[in-house]
Amino acid sequence: MRITEGTLDHPAVRALIVEHLQDMHATSPPESIHALDLDALAGPGMTFWSAWFEPAEVLAGCAALKELDPEHGEIKTMRTAAAARGQGVAARMLTHLLAVASARGYTRLSLETGVEDYFAAARRLYARHGFTQCPPFGRYTPDPNSVFMTRVLG
Repeated sequence: MRITEGTLDHPAVRALIVEHLQDMHATSPPESIHALDLDALAGPGMTFWSAWFEPAEVLAGCAALKELDPEHGEIKTMRTAAAARGQGVAARMLTHLLAVASARGYTRLSLETGVEDYFAAARRLYARHGFTQCPPFGRYTPDPNSVFMTRVLG
């Protein structure tokens, strides 16, 4: 699997982001959707990656990292393509994000995910990688439909 930075203009990536947003709207109340659209993913403080199966160049997944401050990053838009689920894509992407966050000098990496059953696998993945529940961070406020998680780096 190859992980590439900055591929938001690729048609397969754009389609995966649209699918992600549709699923977020189908599984979460509108006031609890914190998923980012393509413009926000290309915005300041954001870095976006996509994962590709080689040699066929088939999109496997994507993820983004948002800098909240020089010591704190946030994981955004972790998504595995439907055809790639169960093949370790999310774990590889998360390992990549953790390495980048450490290289940037972040002391903490956080995320927001949902409480619904749809997000159970994601919560288990983050817990297996050392993330624990925490209070809202950054601009988030308490939300009964959100789970906030963080991991201390270093």
